[in-house]
Amino acid sequence: MAIVKDMIPAFDLVQPASIGDALEILADNGEEAWVLAGGLDSFDWFKDRVKRPSIVVDLGGISDLSGISDAGPGGIEIGSMTSLTEVVNHPRVQSEYPLLAEAAEHVATPQIRNQGTLGGNVAQDTRCWYYRSGWPCYRAGGNTCYAGAPEAMNREHAIMGRSRCVAVNPSDTAPALIALDAKMIVEDTGGPNTFDAEDFFIGPSIDIERMTVMKRDNLLTRIYIPPFWANASHYYEKVRDRGSWDFSLVSVAAAFQMSGSTIEDARIAVNGVAPYPVRLDAVESLVRGTSGDEATQDAAGDLAVEGAVALKYNDYKIPMMRNLVRRAVRSVA
Repeated sequence: MAIVKDMIPAFDLVQPASIGDALEILADNGEEAWVLAGGLDSFDWFKDRVKRPSIVVDLGGISDLSGISDAGPGGIEIGSMTSLTEVVNHPRVQSEYPLLAEAAEHVATPQIRNQGTLGGNVAQDTRCWYYRSGWPCYRAGGNTCYAGAPEAMNREHAIMGRSRCVAVNPSDTAPALIALDAKMIVEDTGGPNTFDAEDFFIGPSIDIERMTVMKRDNLLTRIYIPPFWANASHYYEKVRDRGSWDFSLVSVAAAFQMSGSTIEDARIAVNGVAPYPVRLDAVESLVRGTSGDEATQDAAGDLAVEGAVALKYNDYKIPMMRNLVRRAVRSVA
């Protein structure tokens, strides 16, 4: 008999009006609680009946979590519940941080960007189909990785950063935030903690059941982008099967500080290749002080994929990643 999966299991819905109230509810309910932002990732879990929380904490009524404002000496601060559409259309983001605007505009479709939030996009769970279908893999608390098996379908999985789990991070905005040296403000009942964007995302070697530093009683409340990379030269490219909706196969985000035709500084991150967005520190060091000439482009691409190991069906990701990094460097040549 077919199993019907079109009804969401019952849960208690709470709609706190403040960050403090939300944090108290999460602290009181522990593993039974689920945070609801835009809902696009959450409802997938619920309708497939894979996740069955007892209480869902809807953040939509907390005004302090939305909006984009000036912050610090020249930077900007974005509330985690700010819609992706607002990020795309905000004048300061467009003029000073177009890398983030471009990355946000690559998320799915306009309808989804209207509902989806920046915080939800960076905090969403992996899209590995074995995991999302409820298979008892390592990430789900089991004792195997089905996608890593020799006969598995693993076309969209990791070529680096693996540690038992080969699922990849699906966020389009994450590599852009890393390239812009964003700071992620995470709160619990003890107060806020600030993480560099590249440290906010974690791999399975740290915790195989999480993709970020956040625990069940944590909230990502704000994202601060400092002014250093404002108005920098930038490059963003996302390769996917279809022009809308699809998650990336490989993406790259890069910011460059230029002095004439010379690259003074660079930050480059790729996603879709590992369980976390990968910052390419070695490539950044390689391109500094160069003009991004063809020899540097080739060397940067080769260095980016050092150590990459393909699974049975995703060997195309290695040349794809190499070429995206080459194109990023070529953009300022």
